[in-house]
Amino acid sequence: MIGQTAGFTGPVAAGVKENTDGARLWLDAVNARGGIAGQKLELVSLDDKFDPKLASENALKLADRGAIALFLTRGTPPTEAVLPVLQAHRMPLVGPSTGAMVLHQPVHRYVFNVRATYQREAQKAIEHLHTLGIQRIALVHADDSFGRDGLEGANKGFAQVKLKPTTVLKADRSKPDYSQLVPPIATSDAQAVLWIGSSNAVAEGVRALRATKSAVRVVTLSNNASAGFVKALGEHSRGVIVTQVYPSERSYAFTMVQEAMELAKAKGMALSPAILEGYAAAKVLVEGLKRAGKNPTRETLQAALEGMKRFDLGGLEVSFSSDDHTGLEFADLSIVDLEGRFVR
Repeated sequence: MIGQTAGFTGPVAAGVKENTDGARLWLDAVNARGGIAGQKLELVSLDDKFDPKLASENALKLADRGAIALFLTRGTPPTEAVLPVLQAHRMPLVGPSTGAMVLHQPVHRYVFNVRATYQREAQKAIEHLHTLGIQRIALVHADDSFGRDGLEGANKGFAQVKLKPTTVLKADRSKPDYSQLVPPIATSDAQAVLWIGSSNAVAEGVRALRATKSAVRVVTLSNNASAGFVKALGEHSRGVIVTQVYPSERSYAFTMVQEAMELAKAKGMALSPAILEGYAAAKVLVEGLKRAGKNPTRETLQAALEGMKRFDLGGLEVSFSSDDHTGLEFADLSIVDLEGRFVR
């Protein structure tokens, strides 16, 4: 039994669904081949509505029900909320869908990341804009641990290219006030805005920004790299830049992508970056379980994961050690095209 708590309803629901669909592609494929050591994998998913308190309660329920691991939590505050449960029950968490630095440094013994940090993404975004000749960049960030994490990475990017943001705005995590956020951007001379927030919050912000006839370029982070985010943007999706922490979902150069594409096609699904993230996390989880012995326990799974060195996901290598649980550091940028696809 593998436990998952994530916001299946609420502001991150679209991305959560795609993450989980991607994970099930591989988990179902493994079960179809007989499972692991004769045991089938059961993913039990509970909805925390992106609420940290509910995430903690769900994690405790899953631990008490005997889950060998937590898997694919979503968002920084909810994931932070489950850390005490992991510690108390000595239960690994594999593939949290967040790039929060707090999950990377200092190393949390029971957290195994399978993606780069938000700070790396935000820094890369600022540096990329600078290479395009864009000098005037505004910044909007959620007023929570996730937003502050992205802000720190952006500030590293600004320092690297010797620029300062034209304006820095905090957005309420649950109910952003666009009447206060949009005018300072629309009336400024900003050429671009890095908007760090949930998919719903950023999509609504872009719509409000475009309603003012502002043509400022919008950049956001990989937590919004989902087909659901593009759908929420609607007619305003074209040209939005989204950082990515996995290769393109159409890159045949990566066997992981080829594999996922075939499994998705069989289920009538189209790959998205969020689906690929869930798929990659599931591959790491399954590999850890295979290495944990015929009758894996939380303890043997934790040890197996920490001993994982250069595991080939299919073109990308994942490595963990006692002092590094980052797993992957791949970071790239994409832009949404006319057809709503993420193009590199």
